[in-house]
Amino acid sequence: MIIVTGGAGFIGSNLVKALNARGRTDILVVDDLTEGKKFVNLVDCDYVEYLDKADFLELIRTNGFEEESVEAVLHQGACSDTTEWDGQYMMRNNFEYSKELLLFCQANDIPLIYASSAAVYGGGQVFVEERQYEKPLNVYGYSKFQFDQYVRYHEKDLKSQVVGLRYFNVYGPGEAHKGKMASVAFHHYNQIRETGIVKLFGEYDGYGPGEQSRDFVYVGDVVNVILFFLDHSNISGIFNLGTGRSEPFNHVAKAVIDWFGKGKIDYIPFPDHLKGHYQSFTEADISRLRQVGYKAPFKTVAEGVRAYLEAL
Repeated sequence: MIIVTGGAGFIGSNLVKALNARGRTDILVVDDLTEGKKFVNLVDCDYVEYLDKADFLELIRTNGFEEESVEAVLHQGACSDTTEWDGQYMMRNNFEYSKELLLFCQANDIPLIYASSAAVYGGGQVFVEERQYEKPLNVYGYSKFQFDQYVRYHEKDLKSQVVGLRYFNVYGPGEAHKGKMASVAFHHYNQIRETGIVKLFGEYDGYGPGEQSRDFVYVGDVVNVILFFLDHSNISGIFNLGTGRSEPFNHVAKAVIDWFGKGKIDYIPFPDHLKGHYQSFTEADISRLRQVGYKAPFKTVAEGVRAYLEAL
């Protein structure tokens, strides 16, 4: 059995679908459906069992799984709201939860592949998986950074595979429930449908209007990397998961406008509450990912947005 935490979420549900495409239905989906709208992501998935996060945590605390019944844990469950400033809540959800899973997996010789984040790098300009480049700007990034640090501290004692994947700006089908935290591609899609006008931030942080740039990575490419590590349980470590290319938000807007064949861009003032807590530039260094043997190409913004909007 494969356990997918956050299985009703954005990346988790895409991961379940990809496992289904491989013929795997022996999947335990774990999530918290307090936000019930997420259920729609699971309607076209096949899996053997669903557990609420609290019930799942009780099971791993008491080692309630049958011996050798769990093949791997693909840990996608977390609070991913970068604007959430309740540090206790964030650390319980993203650090303590992950730590308990790690201890459970190590005690039972189970591979653990978990979601980290490019937010650990903060406002830096170098995105390499090394301590000197990590300085998160918000408590979300800090929670992910702290668990990465915990894994590093125990690295020499690990008995089974542990892989942390630092997601850059992931977009694609299955994110509608995320509301304000959904990708700009999703928001642009809705803006064009409703008003014909895409809204982007204006000039900020030395970047021209809409020229703040991110490493936008399509969710299908993210899932392919997770499955690569699932297939190679001999590989452990913390890896960036982006395309290795930074593209401006203007490219996303243009891709959406081109797909619709109509629309224009309206640049709005950069909001005060985000100043000092916003990454104006990200670009994954994926050298380490390539070095361990992942060779597949990543979609450009134009390619990924087209695939996404066709799915929508």
